[in-house]
Amino acid sequence: MTCSGTIGILAVVALILALAIPLGGYIYRVFTGQKSFLEPVYAPIERVIYKLVGINPSTDMDWKGYVKVWLLVQFVMAIFVYLIFTLQGRLPLNPDGIKGMSWDLAFNTAASFITNTNWQSYAGEQSMSYLGQMVAITYLQFTSAAAGVVAVIAFIRGIVANKGKTLGNFWVDYIKVHTRILLPLAFIFAVAFVGLGLPETLQGAQIVHTLQGGTQTISRGPVASLEAIKQLGTNGGGYFNANSAHPYEDPRAITTVLEILAMALIPAALIATFGKFIGDRKQAVVLYVFLTGLLLLGAFTIYASETSGNPILQHVLGISGQNMEGKEVRFGESLSSIFTAVTTAFTTGAVNNMHDSLTPLGGMVPIVFMMFNSVFGGIGVGLLNILMFLIIAVFLSGLMVGRTPEIFGKKIEAREIKLATAAMLVHPFVILVPTAIAIVTRAGTSSILNPGLHGFSEVLYAFTSGAANNGSAFAGLNGNTVFYNVAIGLVMLFGRYVSIVAMFAMAGSLVSKSVMPKTVGTLKTNTYSFGAVFLAVVIIVGALTFFPAVAVGPIGEQLQMLAGQVTQ
Repeated sequence: MTCSGTIGILAVVALILALAIPLGGYIYRVFTGQKSFLEPVYAPIERVIYKLVGINPSTDMDWKGYVKVWLLVQFVMAIFVYLIFTLQGRLPLNPDGIKGMSWDLAFNTAASFITNTNWQSYAGEQSMSYLGQMVAITYLQFTSAAAGVVAVIAFIRGIVANKGKTLGNFWVDYIKVHTRILLPLAFIFAVAFVGLGLPETLQGAQIVHTLQGGTQTISRGPVASLEAIKQLGTNGGGYFNANSAHPYEDPRAITTVLEILAMALIPAALIATFGKFIGDRKQAVVLYVFLTGLLLLGAFTIYASETSGNPILQHVLGISGQNMEGKEVRFGESLSSIFTAVTTAFTTGAVNNMHDSLTPLGGMVPIVFMMFNSVFGGIGVGLLNILMFLIIAVFLSGLMVGRTPEIFGKKIEAREIKLATAAMLVHPFVILVPTAIAIVTRAGTSSILNPGLHGFSEVLYAFTSGAANNGSAFAGLNGNTVFYNVAIGLVMLFGRYVSIVAMFAMAGSLVSKSVMPKTVGTLKTNTYSFGAVFLAVVIIVGALTFFPAVAVGPIGEQLQMLAGQVTQ
């Protein structure tokens, strides 16, 4: 670790917070109907969309109506993109003549991008036409991100309402996310990326002659526009197989900083938005302090581990120094470490280095972040998970002092706790059960390219990434098989929709309750002592659930490395 690298990591995190907090205030104004200086631009566009689609923006929905439309939109889009993936070989905007996907790969890819996971069992430049990249992939990176934002906004409305019945209008919320948040920010970042060297063209691959007299095929396409929403929507699915380690997706250090900022911006901003909704700025500050602390702890753990190097290489080959395997010299250890921490804390999934090449301790951090699934988390759903853990923490605290738990003026009763528990337990279930099945079946083990404990870590990482809707991978596992395409596809669907529907149902229960005034007996959740309780609940639940699997994987592998043992 160096002083400059440490300062760089701290500066990037400070920049995220400095921009996210005011953006959170803007998002609050968007969803409370307050006008902005760009209202003359937004309002006419939205009115035209309402008229074309036949939407009455003044009609609100109860939780059942909201979630039904929310799910229906996801299903229709999934079928639409599945057809594009399988038929792209016969469709236009395919200058390189790329064939359609197999049924299992198309299912996996559709499930991946509709759930904001963006797990890729394919190489984008070799397996996806321009039509697929723009009309399916880039399109879903907007819509899946918007779906996450409107879900958490609807839940917050359920918290703040006083004996209400509705959670808002899905269509109005969904359109506003696109027109007022995602599209303007994506345009700004896309223009910046084009200026910094990312390609944006519809021309096919370029054939060039090398100095040695041979030829080389250089893939290109509409990269900058995809890259912008890839990061802003915490999507992570890259245009190229190497993702943000590819020089056309991430050519220099400044683009890496911009990409880190983009993927953290909206999820971090939603914490401030939540504070505005409940009228408690200190609540947001407490969450920022503890979540930022976890993020920095993870980033510096990766940084320290990677700069310490691999003692086996030093002992066997005499190679000492930093572990630069799988990393770009353009970025170095510090930017690679903070990128790894942010992409898994915010469940984006983009990579500017190969996570499979991290030291075991360095590779454990992204796994643990995805297992927690609430270190800020993905766009919208991250805050949903945070609120879920807050409710569980309040319930446990209420048990200890013998009081009926309440949070933000609403009583937490048996129905809410059951729904919160269901939302919480689905995450470890869809990670650990499929991992166990993969490890004991030929279909699962035949794709493992590394033996021993690291092979187990690769499988554990894959299902954790799918369940957390992250999408990054330990690349030593071949995921493009029928078994893994179907299994990870199902994990992504269950990991996203079961928990979100449970949280919608909880919002439907909370919205009808009256807001009780604060008394001397009210448990304050905006204190640093309660923040510590919240953090303890997240860590203890994660440790009790996942420690055995982590011990078999990265912890065991780290102990092997320190002992100088090489896996056979």
